[in-house]
Amino acid sequence: MITDIDSDDKDPQMCSLYASEIYNNLRAAELMRRPRSDFMETVQRDITQSMRGVLVDWLVEVCEEYKMVPDTLYLTVYLIDLFLSQQYIEQQKLQLLGITCMLIASKYEEICSPSVEEFCFITDSTYTKSEVLKMESIVLNYLNFQLSAPTAKTFLRRFLRAAQASHQIPSLELEFLTNYLVELTLIDYNFLVFVPSNVAASAVFLARWMLDQSCHPWNDTLEYYTCYKPLDLKNTVFALYRLKSSDSRSPLNAIRSKYKQDKFKGVASLPSPEVPETLF
Repeated sequence: MITDIDSDDKDPQMCSLYASEIYNNLRAAELMRRPRSDFMETVQRDITQSMRGVLVDWLVEVCEEYKMVPDTLYLTVYLIDLFLSQQYIEQQKLQLLGITCMLIASKYEEICSPSVEEFCFITDSTYTKSEVLKMESIVLNYLNFQLSAPTAKTFLRRFLRAAQASHQIPSLELEFLTNYLVELTLIDYNFLVFVPSNVAASAVFLARWMLDQSCHPWNDTLEYYTCYKPLDLKNTVFALYRLKSSDSRSPLNAIRSKYKQDKFKGVASLPSPEVPETLF
C-alpha cells in the first residue's frame, strides 16, 4: 500500500501539486552535467583522491563554522568535482578552488554569504582577494554560469518524507542518520559513480536497517517515490555500509565529529549491523 505524501496541500512551500513533476525533472537533470567518475585518473596529475578528501573534510568544518545550510556544502563539492573533471589544476591551487566554489555556492544558497575577505581569512591569508576573484571568474565562465544542479541532499528531502510516512511522529534519528550517511559520501571520490538520487535512496535504506532490523527497510511507498527497487540499490548500500564501518578509523573526522553531537542524537556512534544479501 502506497501512502500519499503529497496529500497535504495546505503548505504552499511543499509545492504538493507540482512535487511529482518537479522530481521527475530533477531525475532527468541529475543525468546531465555530471562530474566524471575517473577525473583523478584521466585529467588530474598533481592531486590525489586523498587530497580531495582532505579538502572536503576541511570545507565541512568551514560550513559548520559559518553556519551555512547543507545545500551550500553539497553544491560546493559538486562544483569542485565538475571543474576538476575537465580542468587540470596544480596542487597548491586546490584549496583556492575549494574556497572559491564555496563562495559561489554560498552566494547561490545562503541568505547572507560570507565575504571574500572571510574566505581569504580562513585560509590564513594563503590567497589574496584578487586571487579568489580571479578564480571565481574562471570557475563561473567554465560553468557558463549554470549553477543549478540536483544533489543527493535535493533528493533526500523527498525520500525522507516518504520514509517518515509510516511514522506518526517523524523519527529524528532516521533523519540525522540518513543525513550523516549521505554527507560521508562527499568525502569519498569513489561515490561519483553513483547518481545522487541513488545515493540518497541507499542512505535511507541503510539508515532504516541500522535503526530497526525487525522488518525490511524498504516498502511500497519508498519504492514508488524513489523509483528504486532494493536490487537497484544493492551496490550503493554495500559501498555505503563499508564507508560507515570504516569511518571510525578515518583521519578525516569532521563529519563524524559533527554527527556525534547531542543535537544530532549522536548518530555517528551508532553500531553498523551487517547488511544481509537477502534484503535484496
